[in-house]
Amino acid sequence: MNESKISVRYAKAFFSLAQEKNVLSEVSSDVTLLHELHKDANFRILLTDPVISTKQKKNIFKNVFEGNVNELTLRFLYLMAENGREDYLPITFLNFLTLYRKYTGIEQATLTTTYELSPELRATMKLLIERLFNTKVELSERIDEELIGGFVLRVGDKQLDSSIARKLEDTKKALLLSK
Repeated sequence: MNESKISVRYAKAFFSLAQEKNVLSEVSSDVTLLHELHKDANFRILLTDPVISTKQKKNIFKNVFEGNVNELTLRFLYLMAENGREDYLPITFLNFLTLYRKYTGIEQATLTTTYELSPELRATMKLLIERLFNTKVELSERIDEELIGGFVLRVGDKQLDSSIARKLEDTKKALLLSK
């Protein structure tokens, strides 16, 4: 069985159980936290190091997460360790968050600009995007200095490219076609 199928099955089962136990919102927050934590090299080593036994991993999970995450989340971490599926946690978390966004009607939006937005401008952009697309959004940012100026907004499978780089490229194409 390939990695994708494994992680999707675990994510669906975990999502369904959290929904059934009426702790979906809390578990989603836990999963978001754990997904962010996976960016830490030490945490990744803990998950993938074959020298660390399952029992040791479970003890570490207990010491670090007990009281800080929902009991269901902790039990899920134990299950993944017991089944030797720790390597699949990051992609399982991504699949879980995708299911949660779909369930709650939240679209992922990525705003690419040439500089980091201020918190006020970020909040304003998020509000404008939510109104424009008539949906709640989870906004992430990327910085790409090659845009020169302007922005590129991607919401779901839609893209709005209002960058100066795009406008220059369009102008160049128009000039070449007019010859």
